[in-house]
Amino acid sequence: MSGTARGAPARSTVNRGFEHPLAFWTGTLACTAGVLLHLPMYVSARSMGYHMNGMRPDTPMIVGMVLIGAGLLAVLYGLVPRNGKEIRRSSARIRIRTLDDAPIRSQHVALLIVLAIAVTIDVMKPTTLSFVAPGVAQEYGLKSPMNPHGHIPVSWLPLAGITGTVIGSLLWGWLGDRIGRRASLLFAGMLFVTTSICGAMPGFIWNLVMCMLMGIGAGGMLPITFTLLAETVPARHRGWLMVLIGGDIAGAYVITSWLAAELTPTYSWRILWLLGLPTGLLFIALNRWIPESPRFLLARGRREDAEEVLARYGAVAEESDEQESAVREAVDRGSYLTLLRRPLLWPTVAITILGLGAGLMTFGFQLWVPTNLQHLGYSEVNSDYVVRNSALIGLPLTVLAAWMYGVWGSRKTLVTVSGITGLTLIGFILAGDALAEDHLLLSILLVVPLSGVSSVVAVMAGYAAEVYPTLVRSRGTGFAAGMTKIGGVLILSLTVAAATVPSIGTTAAIGAVPLLLAALVFLRVGPETRARGLEDIHRELMSSRP
Repeated sequence: MSGTARGAPARSTVNRGFEHPLAFWTGTLACTAGVLLHLPMYVSARSMGYHMNGMRPDTPMIVGMVLIGAGLLAVLYGLVPRNGKEIRRSSARIRIRTLDDAPIRSQHVALLIVLAIAVTIDVMKPTTLSFVAPGVAQEYGLKSPMNPHGHIPVSWLPLAGITGTVIGSLLWGWLGDRIGRRASLLFAGMLFVTTSICGAMPGFIWNLVMCMLMGIGAGGMLPITFTLLAETVPARHRGWLMVLIGGDIAGAYVITSWLAAELTPTYSWRILWLLGLPTGLLFIALNRWIPESPRFLLARGRREDAEEVLARYGAVAEESDEQESAVREAVDRGSYLTLLRRPLLWPTVAITILGLGAGLMTFGFQLWVPTNLQHLGYSEVNSDYVVRNSALIGLPLTVLAAWMYGVWGSRKTLVTVSGITGLTLIGFILAGDALAEDHLLLSILLVVPLSGVSSVVAVMAGYAAEVYPTLVRSRGTGFAAGMTKIGGVLILSLTVAAATVPSIGTTAAIGAVPLLLAALVFLRVGPETRARGLEDIHRELMSSRP
């Protein structure tokens, strides 16, 4: 059969893990060597406190950039399946309900651990922006609360990074639906490795460019992770596990703040970017525990490949007499516009409002917490410790949100976490500058926003991964992630235009309004997803006409 012949290369891909293993690993070695060639110039600046402003790129650095460019192309070639664009409509008749009913197995546990590591590494990228901003402003003489006489606002750096994450979320959302979840995740991981050279860039413009490229990789990892989890984890465990793993955003904040306090006084802010090399390689090394989504394989007509993956999880594919015409119609129009048409419109509206609120809070309030604490009189190291301690104390809130998602359901949890977080932000508005004197009140108020935002993002991403159909699920989760970053672009653009960093009360007010509005919207729209099969959720959604 012609279908079998075309499917043969893909089946070998499932066994080996790559379409062209030699190309992938050769590219990985080239990218790693390219990053290492940037380090001599960084080390040579040790006597100057690792300040590289004004230095010219040397020959090893230029050679390293060439190796990275060639290596990324080889990695992509090694990952993309040959039949990546093929969609077979007969796959709409195949279901894998047994995967939703399967017990948790060792393969599930391994996948959960690896993806938890992926989320942690991914979230460390944008959160690092909070901790490098003061050092960047000092080295390049940029305008900040600690240096009001600078000419260029330090806000340009996080703006470049967050703009990159918007592009990455939307690009990877499309990519995940075209070449697969696994291939997209691994390519994002390789971008983490290569863009770590941001820590060795001598000029501020180069920092902006590399920071945007780093954001593109970081923006793609989270939505694909949630997509793969939703399509692999049994239904009764899917929701709370997604929120628990996605909530590791708070854990990433704790790790990043600890690293900033321990390493930056000795190795400067640049070391926080250079850590992308070992963390990215760690993720790549764990690739054997990352399968392709069986639902994606079935949607692409690769049933034998899907059955091989399903066998690892104690499930099988089965035929269905039902024709899910609404889903196939959505796929026929398959693009981001599909998310803006009924019956997906209203869930998309709700996710958009909540995403904007989370983005305004993350990149307005949370991003400038270390800088604003220094503005209130804290030293750089003390501000890092305050943020770390507050985030650490709030980690149990992530576990609570995961429990709520699994027991209460998705809609009640969305309303609760966004509402409570928004109300807590109002506390900063009421306290105002008094926080400079009341350190205990400041620490208590920081607990919910620093951990609450991770719960908001995790719950929203998990909901998006459940509510959108398989062949547009990656786009849906990418769109949701992109909305959280769009809020960041908006607030950072205002910061750049005003050439100043807003106060902690101002950023709290900007984040509180959309979060509270989102709580109201989710009371009215969107299906409940708790412990339900993905196909059942989509059938209800496709039959509804809000």
